[in-house]
Amino acid sequence: MTDLSTLLACPRCDKTPLETTDDAMHCNACKVDFPLIEGMPWMFAEPEATLGEWRGRLQFSLQQLSHEIASLDKELESKQMRALSRRRIERYRKAVEMHRRSLQKLLRPIEIQSLQGNYESYLALRTRLPTDQGLNTYYPNIHRDWAWGEEENAASLKQIRAVLHDHVELGNVLVLGAGAGRLAYDIHTELNCSSTTAMDFNPLLMLVAKSVTSGAALSMYEFPIAPLSLEDDAVKRKLAAPRVAGEGFHLLLGDALRAPFAEQTFDTVVTPWLIDIINEDLPIFASRINKLLKKDGRWINFGSLAFANPERARRYSPEETKAIVAESGFSDPYVSQATIPYMSSPASRHGRQERVFTFSSYKEREVDKPHRHVALPDWIVTGKEPVPLSPSFRQQAMTTQIYAFIMSLIDGKRSIKEMAIILENQKLMTQEEAQAAIRSFMTKMYDDSQKQASF
Repeated sequence: MTDLSTLLACPRCDKTPLETTDDAMHCNACKVDFPLIEGMPWMFAEPEATLGEWRGRLQFSLQQLSHEIASLDKELESKQMRALSRRRIERYRKAVEMHRRSLQKLLRPIEIQSLQGNYESYLALRTRLPTDQGLNTYYPNIHRDWAWGEEENAASLKQIRAVLHDHVELGNVLVLGAGAGRLAYDIHTELNCSSTTAMDFNPLLMLVAKSVTSGAALSMYEFPIAPLSLEDDAVKRKLAAPRVAGEGFHLLLGDALRAPFAEQTFDTVVTPWLIDIINEDLPIFASRINKLLKKDGRWINFGSLAFANPERARRYSPEETKAIVAESGFSDPYVSQATIPYMSSPASRHGRQERVFTFSSYKEREVDKPHRHVALPDWIVTGKEPVPLSPSFRQQAMTTQIYAFIMSLIDGKRSIKEMAIILENQKLMTQEEAQAAIRSFMTKMYDDSQKQASF
């Protein structure tokens, strides 16, 4: 079996091997320690800063849950609440409180760390976490992977098999963006692998995967989007793997765009539900996959192709995706497409069918090494260069000024009509335009104030 330490390289300088200590992986070139979280290497280029940010996100998630509990308590004060509604809210409140305690316990390895991130060095290394993804962004996936998702999990593995030859040897496998780890686990336990390394940037998902694949069972609540019945708005689930993953199954935390591995390390790289959501153009990311693979190594991709790049030209079709892969040093991809269930919880009315696009492609030639991923431009990092006045910045600046002015007019006495008169007097817009704009702004403000904290 392959030892994880032989696969790793420093995500800052690419040097290998790393020195292994009892509580960290150490780079002698950078003089940086990458801590171990429940035995999993924390392989971000700036480990202290990313750990500090995740700790902040943990605290924010727990605060949201506390606010949710306080809001539920306020609702329960009502004397007019129907009996069934009171029963449901009381159950739900208890579940949220237990959920909060479960998260605190599970995430204790993150919360108790004493490392303090330096934000400036974090920016300078261009390693930042996605702003739209918190600890609970993929929380429902945990229950799909380890509680009720047998059909979905089997369908996913079937698609991996569909692009492989029978009895094929996968060698050392890397799963990038492994989520809660079920597909990586199934590949390791059901297919012919020497080792399987599963990496994700979300510590909640990895800590769950670590527990269940080691043989532990977790008890956690599921909160379906559209509960099937009164009792289904909070369902206590037992999370468990069919069996222990066994030797050669490795978990670590890191950034797929700064993957902490030496070149030509893996025989197989799997990218499930990843290539269309990462913040990097596919041709560049494909070249990163190429560099991770040994000669004749295999790239397997699985998931939908829902590219959401702001540039329309980078929202690639299946045909363009195949061409890009072939242009990036790979053979013409062998493709399998199938419609499978996706996030169809038995406790929810919400679920869908997803047309997944799976391909397998062999590395045929080396390509030029891509530049290190740059998440932020120099004018943000250094603060010394002029901030570009782009059309979008100009529009946002004008909008922000108007909204700030509207906010300054809120004094508990003025009506929307009276505010519109002031905007017209300031020559910002006509009174008719101002009323519509203010009403739209106030509606959004009101809706936001009514929203409950989500899981």
